[in-house]
Amino acid sequence: MTTYQTLTYDLTDDIAVLRMNRADKMNALNTQMRAEITDAVQRAGREARVVVLTGNGKAFCSGQDLSDNGTAAALDVERVLRDEYEPMLRMISDCPVPTIAAVNGPAAGAGANLALAFDVVIATESAYFLQAFARIGLIPDAGGTYWMPRQVGAAKAMGAALFAEPISARQADAWGLIWEAVEDDAFEMHWQARAAHLAKGPTAAYGGIKRAVRGSWENGFDKQLDLEAQLQGECGRTRDFQEGVTAFLDKRKPEYEGR
Repeated sequence: MTTYQTLTYDLTDDIAVLRMNRADKMNALNTQMRAEITDAVQRAGREARVVVLTGNGKAFCSGQDLSDNGTAAALDVERVLRDEYEPMLRMISDCPVPTIAAVNGPAAGAGANLALAFDVVIATESAYFLQAFARIGLIPDAGGTYWMPRQVGAAKAMGAALFAEPISARQADAWGLIWEAVEDDAFEMHWQARAAHLAKGPTAAYGGIKRAVRGSWENGFDKQLDLEAQLQGECGRTRDFQEGVTAFLDKRKPEYEGR
């Protein structure tokens, strides 16, 4: 069993909860944390039916730890992105089960874009998202220039990057940047209920939904129809589809097995 130093891993009722655990650093991403998130998401994709990433302490993630491995001036940003961020982000994107970012506080820089890599983002009302890169002479990275224009459009994405101003959770919800913003007092119970709902659902169909929605960004209409037919065929051969139809005809709640 892998032991992590920068996060905790809990698997209960088919839900894998990963909690970034560098609260004294506002859960800033260092080399070890990126490697551990990559490993934990891969592990959760095998063991769980839903994966949740959240943070301990007041922040979700403050972004790159600029003090990691020496001074910021000595940081080889391109190497770090290629060798450490890209494997982590691809592992999240390719995870076969639904993923949730439970944003418990500020998400800044690479921390904001780490959250956006997840299928569903649920944020507490007091949280905010900040494309902080221009403040230190950089462009948005960690997938920020991919997710932002697709989710909020070019105008909002450009302004968020150029002005580097915080986007409140409520504003992010209204823009379509995240799935929902939740009152602070209800946040923990809410995302747990959302995760439990997905953990009891048709896991193979959820995987198909992920592939279909992501594929639509690159496909033309005809190619997307072909992809839908292929994925629907795969779903139609699952036990969960049989159970879903039987439950519908029997007028009862389905009991999905995730296969």
